[in-house]
Amino acid sequence: MQSRVFADRRDAGRALVPELKRCKLDNPLILGLPRGGVPVAFEVAMALRAPLDVFVVRKLGAPFQPELAIGAIASGGVRVLNDDVVATLGIDEAGIDKIVAREAAELQRRERLYRGDRPYPELGAFDVVLVDDGIATGATIRAAVEGIRAMQPSSITVAAPTGSALSVEAIGKMADRIICLDTPPDFYAVGQFYIDFAQTSDDEVRGLLDKVREARAEK
Repeated sequence: MQSRVFADRRDAGRALVPELKRCKLDNPLILGLPRGGVPVAFEVAMALRAPLDVFVVRKLGAPFQPELAIGAIASGGVRVLNDDVVATLGIDEAGIDKIVAREAAELQRRERLYRGDRPYPELGAFDVVLVDDGIATGATIRAAVEGIRAMQPSSITVAAPTGSALSVEAIGKMADRIICLDTPPDFYAVGQFYIDFAQTSDDEVRGLLDKVREARAEK
């Protein structure tokens, strides 16, 4: 069976809409993982007539091997560590704190950039839909789910157009439901399932957030 390929992130978002409508969520709030998840989430929010916001997650890269994740931090002060990797590399608490401090500064910068002075939404009354452009290792989504769960929403649905079968299975055990349109057996990177996988800019993220707010203000 041929793997599904999307024209771009917004095309992928439109493809997710029918599946999410079938969930019949009472009070959806769409949270995009910036930056690439936001164009996908935008299409979902517009179709469901739901509010859109971002949930910022930063990978914690190992010293001298920044591409190797030892964990992640997320909006709301969440910190998730991969204890096995930390132990294998022999990273002490002081080393972890240094990495966390650096990434926390970037997380706060992005929060201010995307949200400005707007307070973070209270999640308790919402059915949260967490959206990304794909699920590879799933590390950032796992951190996001833990962070969102701590804020006690009514439910958490993870939605992505494509992903690794193993990662999708693992995340499905953490969230209330997961929607992934395709889990190709040859999956090795999210970008292989997009014709246009150009990097999403900060300006684009802010513009899409503004468009949803403007559309909701006109209701």
